[in-house]
Amino acid sequence: MGRRNPLAGVLRRPDAAAQLRRALWATLAGLGVFSLLRYGFDQPAMALYALFGALPLALFSRLPGTARARTGPLLAALPTGLLLVTAGTLLAAHSWSAALGMFVVAFVTSYLGVGGPAAGGLATSFQLYYLLPCFPPYAPDALGQRLGGLAIGVVAAALVDRLLWQGPLPPPYRILLADAVDAAADHSTALAHRLAGTCHETTPPPHDRVNQTLFATRLTQVALPERPTGASLQHRGLYDVRALLRHLVNQLDRISPDFHGPAPDEARLLDSTAEGLRRAAAVLRSSAAESQDADTLAGSLRSFHVARLATAGSATPGQLRLAAVVHDTAAAGLLLTEAARLAFGAPPRQPWDRIGGPFRYAMVGAPVRYWYRLRLHLTPRSVLFQNALRAALALAGARLLVGTLDLPHGFWVLLATLSLLRTSASDTRGALGPAFLGTGLGAVAAGLLVIAVGDTPAVYIAAAPLLVFLGFGIGPLLGTVWVQAALTLTLVTVFAQVEPPDLSIPTWRFLDVLVGGLIGATAALLAWPRGAGNELRRSAARFMTASAQTCQDITERLCRPPAHPDVCATDGAVLHEADRALRLVQAAYAQYRTEGASRKDPDLPWELAMTAGYSAVGGGALLLAEHAADTAPLPPGLAAQLVALAAGVADDCRRSAELVRRAGNVLPHEGGGYPADQSGPLTLAAADRSDLEPAALVLVADLEAWLTGIAYDATRFDRVLDDLHGGRTADVESRF
Repeated sequence: MGRRNPLAGVLRRPDAAAQLRRALWATLAGLGVFSLLRYGFDQPAMALYALFGALPLALFSRLPGTARARTGPLLAALPTGLLLVTAGTLLAAHSWSAALGMFVVAFVTSYLGVGGPAAGGLATSFQLYYLLPCFPPYAPDALGQRLGGLAIGVVAAALVDRLLWQGPLPPPYRILLADAVDAAADHSTALAHRLAGTCHETTPPPHDRVNQTLFATRLTQVALPERPTGASLQHRGLYDVRALLRHLVNQLDRISPDFHGPAPDEARLLDSTAEGLRRAAAVLRSSAAESQDADTLAGSLRSFHVARLATAGSATPGQLRLAAVVHDTAAAGLLLTEAARLAFGAPPRQPWDRIGGPFRYAMVGAPVRYWYRLRLHLTPRSVLFQNALRAALALAGARLLVGTLDLPHGFWVLLATLSLLRTSASDTRGALGPAFLGTGLGAVAAGLLVIAVGDTPAVYIAAAPLLVFLGFGIGPLLGTVWVQAALTLTLVTVFAQVEPPDLSIPTWRFLDVLVGGLIGATAALLAWPRGAGNELRRSAARFMTASAQTCQDITERLCRPPAHPDVCATDGAVLHEADRALRLVQAAYAQYRTEGASRKDPDLPWELAMTAGYSAVGGGALLLAEHAADTAPLPPGLAAQLVALAAGVADDCRRSAELVRRAGNVLPHEGGGYPADQSGPLTLAAADRSDLEPAALVLVADLEAWLTGIAYDATRFDRVLDDLHGGRTADVESRF
């Protein structure tokens, strides 16, 4: 048997083709315009800025979509790039002014990434556009050449990207969502057959497929450019589709037909829900909203509501809860179909076309949506704010130190800081060793090259394209050592074509990387050194605490509604704090999954920990949409029962928050089962149904089903965490 070729194994990796395409993009766009301007027009300064105009876009930009879709954002980066080069050139007069400008540029470009992948994917390029000209020599008279070179480089990068073969693309998030929605539709159909008594035992259960496809839509499982984290209508709509789908699947899991016998009305509604979900999946796949007349789920919901009112007087507690859960499932499906339509440009339908509704973002313009996203994360509790501030402090400090010590090639110091700084101190330390080793190897190789060929431009001209293509095509697949070695050789061969080469260039390159890496490590140690780990724990606890309060506020609001209908306009405020906490904890969780260089302790089942909060927010929004117009209060005794139940459920949520804060070091708790036939509110309502309007009985069932579902999720986390610490499961998170 022959020996295996290690390089062939590397090239078979799933990301190899995309990496090679990116390297070829950088080689053709960056070195192509560099050689043309340097040797065709004898403009070394313009050539250098053309190179650094193209390389950051080719190597570091992370933009979603095809090459055709990326052309617009790449060209739109040019005005910002010209502004940054101008600012860097003018502020280079003094170290303090250049450092101050570096702080502003680094913070703003990093923080604007909260608006979505399109803005965040260009942050590194923008920082480099300011970085290069903010170092001596102070040459405002060369600004025209610098701007011209940058413009040529950016245009070349956009043109080459458009002309190269497309290469592999990650599946669009909308397709992943469509798969999950289709799986949920099949699950709904299967449950409908069971409720109707027509289930075929040979039919394989679709539940596993639902879990798999839903897991694939987690933000942590999706390529960064495809994550729906922006402020656009499409991103907001896709985010809502995923949130509503998660709630819908949780409700489907609660349906237990074995204990209730045939339920034809519920079966028909689940069938209609499945049809609505399949229409939503078709919208997601085609990126085109369906017509307003295509929706029949709303009519099915109205018919089911009439049937509920007619049968409420004779239903058992179990039947009341089943009807409530099925109704909640269908209502989530209805909102999901609406969110899918909104994501692709359809106008909101009644009754969702109002500011106080669940789709209020569809009623405002893009600047308002973007401002809300910026304001949401403008807090030390946001990991995105922490990342922006950490990067700004590190780069500004590095620029100030370079100016104070008068280091030659100070640009390389900041380049090292930028490339080695991570979101936690442990991850940054883990990156330093390979980076220093790679730079050292590259410096030695570059020194030998300078000694061997001296000032022979032809050798450097021939070597540079090969180094860029192989270094940035194969290097990232092999690891940081190879990337840093290739970067060092590339920089030496490029600068040897601009100024006479000597052995000081590779020496200073190594020292600059050493200084820049240590500055990055210091910044990571001083600014939120635990990265997203601590913030995730705090954010998850705050989310669960806010969800607990939401349970009590919504229950109080619906059991004892305000006397004046105008107060209903403030229903969104009931969910505001929990919704805000949800978005912050999701950002922390997404970053947390990218860290972990020194994580040793067993991981908490974070997604399960937040399930109760998801149910509180998603189910609460549905309850408010369904019952906010109700103005008749419930009888005092029944209202007191529901308020007491809400208080108990809130305690379960707060207990989950305490479990998260203390990493599970809380005594086990086995409450939260709440069987329907033992439910105080349901049994009391069934006993006194002669004194209750059918609508009030339906409200009691809806509230009770919502609260007990939250309690079940909260205590399930408690039990699973107890199993985790007892060593009875190895991978709890994968079960959910």
